Amino acid sequence: MKSTVWRRRAAFPVAVASSLALALSACGGDDEGGSAEEPTAIDTEADLSGQEIVVTNWAEYMPENIAELVKEETGATVKVTEHATNEEMVAKVTGSGGEGLDVIFGSQPFLEAFAKEGLLEPIDPQYLENWENLDPKAQEISEVDGQTYWAPYTWGTTGICYREDLVDEAPTSWMDLLEPEDKYKGKVTMMGTERWAVLPAQKALGYSLNTTDPDEMEEVKQLMLKAKPNLLAYDDTTFYERLISGEAVMVEAWDGWCNYGIAENPDIKFVVPEEGSDLFVDGMAILKSSKSKEAAYAFIDTILDAENHAWAAENILYGVPNKAAMDSLPKKLTQQFTTLGERREEMLEGENMTDIGDAASLYNQIITEVTAS
Repeated sequence: MKSTVWRRRAAFPVAVASSLALALSACGGDDEGGSAEEPTAIDTEADLSGQEIVVTNWAEYMPENIAELVKEETGATVKVTEHATNEEMVAKVTGSGGEGLDVIFGSQPFLEAFAKEGLLEPIDPQYLENWENLDPKAQEISEVDGQTYWAPYTWGTTGICYREDLVDEAPTSWMDLLEPEDKYKGKVTMMGTERWAVLPAQKALGYSLNTTDPDEMEEVKQLMLKAKPNLLAYDDTTFYERLISGEAVMVEAWDGWCNYGIAENPDIKFVVPEEGSDLFVDGMAILKSSKSKEAAYAFIDTILDAENHAWAAENILYGVPNKAAMDSLPKKLTQQFTTLGERREEMLEGENMTDIGDAASLYNQIITEVTAS
């Protein structure tokens, strides 16, 4: 489980967004973007036993037997490869224009950028029997300029993960991390990756997490610089372990990762600060270069089957935007991990994290200046 978590979100390196822009430019994406295109018509009577697809995903991020399931249910052959980070996935796609890959798993800002560059096949939901299992909000999030480009797989939010037994009062604001009480200084951690490193300050100041305004981001930087001396560390991979050991009392965390801590210590709790947070989404997309689009659709539809999709919530501890899947979760699980149960709606109130285009360089500059100071 811990290895899954590390591979899943350990690395949005600081320069990822800039690297993405450069890579897309180098691979010669469609300057007009892919939003105006219609989905390719597929043959619903095609013999899928003659089709093979290659899927790239994070390690342990879907059932180990998914290839067997797809083969059994559709006849298509699935080969699974792995990427450790979104950046590695970008390199795989842009290094050869995606040749050899058919379906990619990635985070929304990356998939959105791919769609704008014309690298993704527009998806026609009529070819997905299980599409209606998806939450309407998730369906909407999968669109770029009104056209669907990926099928949402997991979603979640960011908040404060804390040791209830080590703090006098439960945190309620991002300022509890940014300006902690004296007794908690040196016992809090923040993320160091670009979008999540700046999120607490953005929200504390009342700004959008997708802001591209230089003046607003200057204020964000100054607040982050003020907060730095109070931190134990910038930590994207071991923060919940620091909570378990007691080295930290409050940390910025993704809800699913906090759940890993909760699984080991019931005194660990999760809260979304009163200023609000994000709604991040990981999705499955078909590359335009795929020669086996029928099999690609069949693969995605198999994942969206409620029983198969529920696997992600049970094993990764992130919510999935599939009501039938979430309704099937054991009551014991949803009671232990409230972000999968009674507090799920709180997650859905978050601001959707989207592609910020060229403004990524501004974010990169700020986090570099803050962490190097």
